[in-house]
Amino acid sequence: MKTLAQLDHLNLDADTRMQVQMLIEQSQKEIHSQQLKIQALTMELAYLRRNLFGKKSESLSAHPDLFEETLQTDLAAVHAEIEQLDPSAKADSAKSTRSRAGRQPLPEHLPRIEHRHEPESCQCSQCGQNLVKIGEDISEQLDVEPAKFFVHRHIRPQYACKTCEIVTAAPIPLAIIDGGMAAPGLLSWVLTSKYLNHLPLYRLEQIAAREQVTLSRSTMAEWVGRSGVALQPLVDRLTWHLLQGNTLHADETPVAQLDPGKGKTRKAYLWAYRSNDLEPGPRIIIFDYQAGRSGRHAQSFLENWHGHLLVDDYGGYKALFAEKQTESCTELACWAHARRKFFDLHQANSSLMALEALQRIGNLYTIEVEGKDLTIAERQQLREEKSLPELEALHDWLVQTRAQTANGGGSAKALDYTLKRWGSLIRYAQTGHLPIDNNPVENVIRPIAIGKKNWLFTGSERAGQRAAAIQTLFGTAQLNGLNSSDWLKDTLIKLPTWPNSRIDELLPLPPEFIEMLRKNN
Repeated sequence: MKTLAQLDHLNLDADTRMQVQMLIEQSQKEIHSQQLKIQALTMELAYLRRNLFGKKSESLSAHPDLFEETLQTDLAAVHAEIEQLDPSAKADSAKSTRSRAGRQPLPEHLPRIEHRHEPESCQCSQCGQNLVKIGEDISEQLDVEPAKFFVHRHIRPQYACKTCEIVTAAPIPLAIIDGGMAAPGLLSWVLTSKYLNHLPLYRLEQIAAREQVTLSRSTMAEWVGRSGVALQPLVDRLTWHLLQGNTLHADETPVAQLDPGKGKTRKAYLWAYRSNDLEPGPRIIIFDYQAGRSGRHAQSFLENWHGHLLVDDYGGYKALFAEKQTESCTELACWAHARRKFFDLHQANSSLMALEALQRIGNLYTIEVEGKDLTIAERQQLREEKSLPELEALHDWLVQTRAQTANGGGSAKALDYTLKRWGSLIRYAQTGHLPIDNNPVENVIRPIAIGKKNWLFTGSERAGQRAAAIQTLFGTAQLNGLNSSDWLKDTLIKLPTWPNSRIDELLPLPPEFIEMLRKNN
């Protein structure tokens, strides 16, 4: 294709020159448009490939191994086969495996069952003299027992008074399900397996059958329903405590819900609201199951709440901020989402511009790591000294780079996303208690999103709400370092006779916070 400058070397009349010039300009516009389209498609293809086949890590140094788990399994099998053929290779194989694995000591809190292995004889095989103990060689192996079923037999002797002709017996212990055969431990196992390990009830039925125990799905479904109702007051109380904070994370994930009569599913949503780790108080996660993704659901949940709300760029939240401007609901933007735009761009075409953006944003996170264990006042000072200058330099660079970037491409979109939300993105650095991104709530949602591959859909809106309530309790327990199954078992034992005025003491919160609530009451 001839360029406009090359037309001067051709002997063309004015009309022909004008037509050729118009054709060249049109062709150049078409080429530019095609280049932008190719860039966008390349970026989209790389994004889809990464999500389908690659690791989800956004680390610049990550080198995804698509079959890492299978590779490790195959390597172990190959080593075992080599050892069968050549026993002398066992030591070298074990040594290389240990050096890679970096075996960790087994947890101290686990019970130990000791097995002492004494020699067959306490006399020396050479001279016959008695052997003297000089030490012990101790090695440990981790073991596990599958679900073990057993029966609690409650015996209530009955005593009679011959004079008064009355019969006396101890009262029947109250339970979540009156007259039911399920003890609190079994109810905890069913709920934990279903909502924490994402095992459908038919799989629990099969597990019990292998132990020659009959647990029908319909019976377990009834247990789940009744347990959900009994636990709902705890969820309501956790929600109240969450809304006392002035900073929240919010996010949502789609959930398929069965549509009765049509044999299909429709899309519902599990909304998540999480407390802020940079503020004092317990860590709480609340799941709210709703039939759609409309912003009115967030508005309804946060109806009387005021503070900073950290969200992604979903438009449903925009109406909430617009309507509550006078009520001090302030938007915080997520740097992880801004960074992701440049990461996808860099993955697609190794963009040097995207690489520099990632490095500059990485500097912000380095400062956050430095201030992780500081007090709020100390973190605010650190951000004023380091984060704000970094952000100012980043903004200048973004503006200059955008001025030199053509519209319509992936580079322009990544730059525009960050510049458009700049006011909400930098708000965190002006304080010592606001978070830099929305990763805390996304990390809590992720296991549930993975679990959807097992349970596929919820059977009804009520089932979704019940799942959200129980996930709230489990999620909060895990955030506070509690064993969810043990906490639930203990709570199901206490709940039938527990006074409502002391309900805070049953919440899955740290002991020090429970103690503080007890003193306040």
